[in-house]
Amino acid sequence: MGDMISAFFGSPILVRALVVGVLVSLCAALLGVSLVLKRYSMIGDGLSHVGFGALAIASVLNWAPMAVTIPVVIAAAFLLLRISGSSKIKGDSAIALISTGALAVGVMAVSLSGMNTDLDSYLFGSIYAISSEDVVLSVVLALLVLVLFIFFYTKIFAITFDENFAKATGTKASLYNMLIALLTAVTIVIGMRMMGSMLISSLIIFPALCSMRVFKSFRAVTICSAVISVVTFVVGMVISYELGTPGGASIVCVNIAAFAAFTAVGAIAGRSRK
Repeated sequence: MGDMISAFFGSPILVRALVVGVLVSLCAALLGVSLVLKRYSMIGDGLSHVGFGALAIASVLNWAPMAVTIPVVIAAAFLLLRISGSSKIKGDSAIALISTGALAVGVMAVSLSGMNTDLDSYLFGSIYAISSEDVVLSVVLALLVLVLFIFFYTKIFAITFDENFAKATGTKASLYNMLIALLTAVTIVIGMRMMGSMLISSLIIFPALCSMRVFKSFRAVTICSAVISVVTFVVGMVISYELGTPGGASIVCVNIAAFAAFTAVGAIAGRSRK
């Protein structure tokens, strides 16, 4: 065990992946509670597909990937809010409309360019290929997301549970919905390099659903989600390192196991209360 820990922390690549992964997991879990409760849990999936399209086009044109992807995904998040607010197109339809279109554009761009771009690293992540520059940018953005979430926690709580009441009390619900969309977009972009566009939404959905099996208050669910997200990420990393399995898929499998465990605990606790 000691040899494994020494080898793990003795590798700069693994340490970089661990630092970025823990911060991204925290951001995704905190935002995931609000997104799940507002029935916007699949927004992460939609934005990650947009991110894939932006990354693919940036690679084809030889542009800086993060510099292109961040503004594109943020713009897509705001567009999703505007479209889903329309009575003609509901939230899930808007997400499907934008995500499938962006995914198709990205694949077409790579295909027509004739480049040997590794689509697997975009689709499923490459947690060990994070550069030093990516780490610095990711840490700065992740800390910004955490600070903004904590600072506006009460407002986010208000619009999550009762948006109409929050509006009646003077809260600018549209502004804070845009803030949630902005923070989610940034989290998706910095997490895509780690988890890939096909798996990043799991970091948003699973921890929140796990904690909701057992806890009922918003604060307890939020704290539990953050703990679950970090623990499952670290366990998934260890499994990936030991077994040589893909990092993103290993983390998702650990999240599935955690969800099953919390579901069982919630069922047992529910029976005991009766």
